[in-house]
Amino acid sequence: MNAAPTSTAGQAIPQISKSDAARLDQLSVNTLRFLSVDAVQKADSGHPGLPLDAAPMAYVLWTRFLRHNPSDPHWFNRDRFILSAGHGSMMLYSLLHLTGYDLPMDQIMQFRQWGSITPGHPERGLTPGVEVSTGPLGQGFANGVGEAIAEAYLAARYNKPGYKIIDHYTYALVSDGDLMEGVSGEAGPLAGHLKLGKLIYLYDNNHITLAASTRLTFTEDQAERFESYGWHTITVEEGNDLDAIDHAIREAQKETDRPSLILIRTHIGYGSPNKQDTFAAHGSPLGAEEVKLTKQKLDWPEEPAFYVPDDARDHFRKAVDTGKRWTAEWEALFVNYAKEYPDLAMELHQMIKGQLPAGWDEQVPEFPADEKGMATRAAGGKALQAIFPKLPGLIGGSADLNTSTNTELKDAGNFESPSMATGDLQGSAGGGWSYAGRNLHYGVREHGMGSISNGMAAHGGIIPFCATFLTFSDYMRPPIRLAALSELKVVYVFTHDSIGLGEDGPTHQPVEQVASLRAIPQLIVIRPGDANETVEAWRMAIEIPDRPVALILSRQHVPTLDRKLYAPAAGLRRGAYILSDPPDGNPRVILIATGSEVGLIVAAQKKLAEQHIPVRTVSMPSWELFEEESDEYRQTVFPDAIRARISVEAGVSQGWERYVGNAGISISVDKFGASAPGERVMKEYGFTVEHVCDCVLSMLGRK
Repeated sequence: MNAAPTSTAGQAIPQISKSDAARLDQLSVNTLRFLSVDAVQKADSGHPGLPLDAAPMAYVLWTRFLRHNPSDPHWFNRDRFILSAGHGSMMLYSLLHLTGYDLPMDQIMQFRQWGSITPGHPERGLTPGVEVSTGPLGQGFANGVGEAIAEAYLAARYNKPGYKIIDHYTYALVSDGDLMEGVSGEAGPLAGHLKLGKLIYLYDNNHITLAASTRLTFTEDQAERFESYGWHTITVEEGNDLDAIDHAIREAQKETDRPSLILIRTHIGYGSPNKQDTFAAHGSPLGAEEVKLTKQKLDWPEEPAFYVPDDARDHFRKAVDTGKRWTAEWEALFVNYAKEYPDLAMELHQMIKGQLPAGWDEQVPEFPADEKGMATRAAGGKALQAIFPKLPGLIGGSADLNTSTNTELKDAGNFESPSMATGDLQGSAGGGWSYAGRNLHYGVREHGMGSISNGMAAHGGIIPFCATFLTFSDYMRPPIRLAALSELKVVYVFTHDSIGLGEDGPTHQPVEQVASLRAIPQLIVIRPGDANETVEAWRMAIEIPDRPVALILSRQHVPTLDRKLYAPAAGLRRGAYILSDPPDGNPRVILIATGSEVGLIVAAQKKLAEQHIPVRTVSMPSWELFEEESDEYRQTVFPDAIRARISVEAGVSQGWERYVGNAGISISVDKFGASAPGERVMKEYGFTVEHVCDCVLSMLGRK
């Protein structure tokens, strides 16, 4: 052991005997507490209250239960740990640093600073060991449900007698705020219904939020609430009782038919003489004097800051060798598994690596020209049926809208607990009810559906899709935003895409939603114009790595273009492409459209040709894909010399000025829709061939 350091006051910093397990536990817990507190204080920003009160439960979980490998954070069979209470991020960074992840002390000391990998809330892909991006409360709670679904599905598909290739727990630390947010009330009951027994949540039950005591707003009995959801609940009365926490986690692991919520009574800002049990400890640094007093109360040296005793470091760092051993044992098991089940092993290996099997899209349909055509939601459904048999990781469902969104996977079974298999159930997709089923039934829970999908994507080995009406994408905006921020591969299927859906009226007719989705950085939005573009859109959704994709599909029929007369639908891959030019190749006007309005500009081009007006038509299904093309290609589609441009989209005009310019026109919907048959609504709002032609003539001064 190194010589005992001294503080600036000259006193010896107490050391600990390695033989004294209880003292070592307490030393380690306080190391976790004060490494976090010092980082928050240095940053003069952050949340010290949670690390002070939740350090004991985190310590027990990470040193006695969590199977992970700091040397290989992406080891596939690791237990997943989610800090849903992401404001307590400094505690997670302390755990990662202490257990040996590639997170050096200088990064701990740069908490919340420019260029550091220790941001204010955990961000997936930035900090080694962070599973999901959390901070917006409730998201991590629902992400964990998705992680557990992914584990259950993969285990059901790939595990064989003697080979538990997929076998891990999903843990999360959740707060009062997480349980207040509505998304926990969507994801929680579904987890209970599905009997996800390998899902274990530690509830930091400290009775304090950022601005007040929970007695003002949050007084329901959480144990009874979650028991009604079908969860197993355990109460630990003292948050510093390590043995009680240990016992509770062991009891939760024994409960295989229900997820578990362990309610641990804690005291926010534990040890702070003036701020414990107050909201003042929640979201602001303790202050230099209060840090000093807290260290004195918990018998911790005042100096140096960021002090890590050797004994505590050595104790935490045992995770490195243990993690390497667990990974080596799993890899050896996988080698033997591959010998006995080579096809399954190859399939699973590809899924883990995010690789697509050869020929995965060979069976996708190619649709003949048809003036009547079909709804792009129908074409999307046909594409989905063609590709999913070759992609075993592609699983998903809808918010109780399978038949409306055309997203039911035929004969693929429903994802349900095997113990729920009671025979034929109405709405079954066929193929039985088990964790190997690929149709997820979310019920009317868009927010939960989006967040659970993020968890499945974060788990790996899964390409999740989820579906609802476009107007209800507003209910999903938080998880969509986090999927884009986290670079998660999730496919969103949004149907009933415009005022063209008709009679349901303005509550169901999306107007601003496409523009709103386009505003999210990193999200790829694709609104295909006919059946064949829809097939290409699904191809892109599957092929694009590490980014979410939103497919915007119509309820109403749209013409299927004759691709012998118009450019191939593969042009969709470039975001925007020239459908056709006038015979002399010298257009005076460019008509641009997306989705169901593409057929409209094609018809307008024909009518304008009768008046000898040369028009270029451009299908522009994805702004994001187009912006990633070269300047040269973009100039080819929209040359500066042609300033007469008209965009046609049954949504708000916001953003189209980028492509039509100051001299252009946007035929759009900058007000809410109306209840009437779809064709009538479209006519009243100006989406007719005649109106498009009138706009062209007016622009050219011929009307």
